[in-house]
Amino acid sequence: MNAKDIKAGMRAERLALRDAIPVETRAAMSLAMAEHAGEAIAFAPGTIVSGFLPIRSEADLRPLMARFRARGARLCVPAILDRQTIVFRELVDGAPLVSTGFGTSGPGPDAPVLDPEILLVPLSAFDRRGHRIGYGAGHYDRAIDRLRQKGMHPKLIGIAFDRQEVAHVPDEPHDVSLDAILTESGLRFFASWIG
Repeated sequence: MNAKDIKAGMRAERLALRDAIPVETRAAMSLAMAEHAGEAIAFAPGTIVSGFLPIRSEADLRPLMARFRARGARLCVPAILDRQTIVFRELVDGAPLVSTGFGTSGPGPDAPVLDPEILLVPLSAFDRRGHRIGYGAGHYDRAIDRLRQKGMHPKLIGIAFDRQEVAHVPDEPHDVSLDAILTESGLRFFASWIG
């Protein structure tokens, strides 16, 4: 079996496990994430942080993002412009939300587009080395590549539940690994965080 097929199987398996988490439990796990990372991730006021508003059975990052905003972060969330491209639109309190593609919501096209310095990255599976399996469309990989082409090196923090961890993600040359992973049991930094 090739890496793509192995990843597809892991993706389906881990997303099914995530989907099985009861709503109330998932809410408590999301609050635990905010407790673990709300103060532990260092950044200067004005730092641009990309989060996301939850779809399907994803963690709800709104409590964590509120803590980051209180610490002076400028928040943004992804908007899918076409089947290939995402941009990060600024999320301000009270801004109306619209459909932004792939089942997501966020600010409309009049919101400023920002280049995040820290990205909270949704995923379907991860391993202890910081390798991840996304949702299969490659949106984040391409967005990260565009930021790097601009000379930026955003910190990538994977967002998942413990049950989404696998023993080993088969990594391919185009894959982008994480600098940290945040689950309900804590925040783990990988060696790349320091680099």
